[in-house]
Amino acid sequence: MTAPRRLAALALLAGLAAACSVGDGSGGYLAAGGRAGAAPLTVEQLSARVGCEPRLQAGGAGVRSGHCTTPDGEFVVTTFATRAGRDAWMGAAPAGTPHLAGDLWTVTSSRKVLDLLGERLGGRLGGELHMMDPGSGEMRVVE
Repeated sequence: MTAPRRLAALALLAGLAAACSVGDGSGGYLAAGGRAGAAPLTVEQLSARVGCEPRLQAGGAGVRSGHCTTPDGEFVVTTFATRAGRDAWMGAAPAGTPHLAGDLWTVTSSRKVLDLLGERLGGRLGGELHMMDPGSGEMRVVE
């Protein structure tokens, strides 16, 4: 294959890969901090930000989870391939289960642990605390 043909094939493959990428609809990924063009953070990267090496757990398609134990407490970090997947997963959570959530990730634990982690995770990653509203049954942001 000649050099021009190789370049054309690479350009075609790059275009196809970009068209098939999971992202925010703008053509770029949204990382946990919301930076377009950056790859989403992994369970391992999120866990490392709070000093944990996660015990990875089996997950469904497009979902990865890891269990962590730190001096702040125990928690589970979960990443998702799509925002719709994250929203569906959060919507199916039992009432009273709080989540610290970013664009394509959540951290679940007790409110006390999430408040402690939020100082670290939320400050660095831009996450928000979400809880199920017992009256409406909908997930809402906690102020």
